[in-house]
Amino acid sequence: MATDEDRWLLPAGIDEVLPPQAQVMESLRRDLLDLYRSWGYELVIPPFVDFLDSLLTGTGQDLDLQTFKLTDQVTGRLLGVRADMTPQVARMDAHQLRRETPTRLCYLGTVLHTRADGFAGTRSPFQIGAEIYGHAGIESDLEILRLILLTLRTAGIRTCYLDLGHVGIFRGLARQAGLDGRREHALFDALQRKAVPEIEEQVAGLGLDPRLAGMLIALAELNGDDALERATQVLRGADAPVHQALDYLRRLADALHEFLPEVSVHYDLAELRGYRYKTGAVFAAFVPGWGLEIARGGRYDDIGSVFGRARPAVGFSADLKGLLRLGSGLGERYQEGPAVYAPWSSEPTLLVAIEALRQSGRRVISALPGAEVNPRGLGCDQRLVPGATGWELQTIGEG
Repeated sequence: MATDEDRWLLPAGIDEVLPPQAQVMESLRRDLLDLYRSWGYELVIPPFVDFLDSLLTGTGQDLDLQTFKLTDQVTGRLLGVRADMTPQVARMDAHQLRRETPTRLCYLGTVLHTRADGFAGTRSPFQIGAEIYGHAGIESDLEILRLILLTLRTAGIRTCYLDLGHVGIFRGLARQAGLDGRREHALFDALQRKAVPEIEEQVAGLGLDPRLAGMLIALAELNGDDALERATQVLRGADAPVHQALDYLRRLADALHEFLPEVSVHYDLAELRGYRYKTGAVFAAFVPGWGLEIARGGRYDDIGSVFGRARPAVGFSADLKGLLRLGSGLGERYQEGPAVYAPWSSEPTLLVAIEALRQSGRRVISALPGAEVNPRGLGCDQRLVPGATGWELQTIGEG
C-alpha cells in the first residue's frame, strides 16, 4: 500500500509533462498536424482501448508482449490498451473508409507499453504518425521518408540520418534454406542482437549448402554506407526475391537522394523492425549522440487482410515527447508572450476590454479576490487600469 510519502510517485517509464514544456509540446503537435494536412493527410483518432484480437492483428508477438490486457466486463472478451495505433488505422482504412483510391491518414495520441522497448525510452509514448494506403510503388515509400525528415526538421532536429533495410532479404534467404517457423524465429532473434557466434552455431546445425550458410551468417555484417555494394557480391547466390529486395533498396535510396541529396543514408540488412508483419522496406531515423531511433516505419501490405481488405500500406510513427526532448530552439519558437493582469470585476467595459485583448491573441489573467500574487510572477508585464477614455494598459514595474 502506498504511503503518504510516495503517493506522488509515477510508475517506472510513465511520465508527465509540466509547464512550460506541455505548451511547447502542444504547439509542436499543432504544427505537425498542419504539416501533414498540407500534404493531404486526414486526421483519425483511434480508441485508446480496443479488442485484443484487433490490436494484435498481423503483428503477432511484436505487440503481444507490449500490450496491457484486461477483460471487458460487458462482453467478457479480452481488451488491450493500444501499444501501437497502426493496426487500428489499418482497420479504419480497410473496414470503415473502404476507398478505392490511395488514402493518406495521420494520427496521434498516447500509447502504452508494458516495458520500454528502446523507442524513445518510455512506456507511454505520445505517438504521432502517418500512413499511405492503396499504393504499392516506391513513390509512397519515398513520400513517407520525406515526411519523416520534415517531421524532424519541424521539431528542430537538423542533424539526423536514415537507416534503411528490407525484410525481403532475410525472408528470402530463410525460404531458400527451408527454415520452419521455429528456426526462422531463432535465427531472426540472433540477427537482431548481431550475436555472430550464436548465428554461426545455429546455421551450422541446419546442414545447409556452404554458400547459403555463408550468406545467412554474413547478414549480421551487412551494415554501413557500403552495405548494398558488399551485399551484391556476398549474396550473389541468393534466389530472385533477395535480389529484388536489394534492387528495391537501391532505387529507393537513389530516389531519396534526388529529392534530398543532403540526407545521410545508411543500410542495415539485418535490422528487421516489425519483421512479423512488415513486407518490404523498413527504416528508422537516428540522431547522432542519441542511441535510440527517433522515428520508425516501413511497408506492411498484408495487415488489412483480416479486416476483409488487404491494401498496400506504408507509414511511420514517432514519439512527440522524444521529438520535444531532442529538438533545439523549440522553447524560443513557442515561447509565450507576456500576459496582461486585469482586476476582478463584472463591469461591462472591463469585460469588453478583456475580450478584445484575448481576441487579439493576448493572454489576460484576471485577479482572484483574496489571493496575494505578484503579477510579474504570473508572466504579466502590463495591467488593465481605468483611464480617462476607458480601460488602458499600464506597464507593471519591476518592484
